Amino acid sequence: MSTNRLTACIAQLSPRLGDVEANLASHLEAIGEAAAQDARLVVFPELSLTGYRLRDLTYEVALRRDDPVLAQLAKETRSGPDIIAGFVEESDDHRFYNAAAYFSAGRVVHWHRKVYLPTYGLFEEGRFFACGADFRAFDTGLGRVGILICEDVWHLSSAYAYFLQSVDWLAVISSGPGRGLPEEGKEPASGKAWNSLLIALATFFNCGVLYCNRVGWEDGVKFWGGSKAIDPFGEIRAEAGQVDPELCFVDLDPADLRLARINTPIRRDERPDLLKRLLDEMGQ
Repeated sequence: MSTNRLTACIAQLSPRLGDVEANLASHLEAIGEAAAQDARLVVFPELSLTGYRLRDLTYEVALRRDDPVLAQLAKETRSGPDIIAGFVEESDDHRFYNAAAYFSAGRVVHWHRKVYLPTYGLFEEGRFFACGADFRAFDTGLGRVGILICEDVWHLSSAYAYFLQSVDWLAVISSGPGRGLPEEGKEPASGKAWNSLLIALATFFNCGVLYCNRVGWEDGVKFWGGSKAIDPFGEIRAEAGQVDPELCFVDLDPADLRLARINTPIRRDERPDLLKRLLDEMGQ
């Protein structure tokens, strides 16, 4: 884990539905601005390169792992900040995944395919995407990282899996719609639920959380933004608004991780063997 303070940029964008070229341009602009602020990491929302409510467009905008768009983002990290971006991935056997990649030092160092696909209410992901299969933490120059895509985080076992792998930072990327009519200046009901969940994860899993949600309208759906950074004490260190695209910068201090783990040694005292025994008994 890096022992130096670092700046991260949470790039709260409003992607254009199905327009990968325009979305790539907005990514490159944000990366340039983040680099000018000496950011070491830029986090973009879920499906940031494609837009969210794709339906049949899913197959038109899908990217293979050798796509020039992903190569361009990788190139940006040769001398610029690391990047997390979301897109539709097409596999070699023509399955389609809601995916994210971590770019660093001119290459992709990690892929994550969304495991839990919401298919209820206004969500239709199970109709178009295949499910990812695992949660794998990975090491970076910024520390140990785990990526969760929207619905993933609502299944607590997902973040717990990363906790068992000793992550320092959880990167949560989302296309979360605003549900429940808020009072003026207040967050929607969905925003309040997100805040409670993310603060709990940071506090009980002794890690920092970088949450990037999109804004804007798509097919009659409003996305509420509210991107934020939460330290391992559960305090919100930086927060974006709920309406407009915004680059939200936050200084991250690895010393906070050490202090949180000293003050509340949950990692030291955790007993995953008890859970394993129960799952074995249940035949899971």
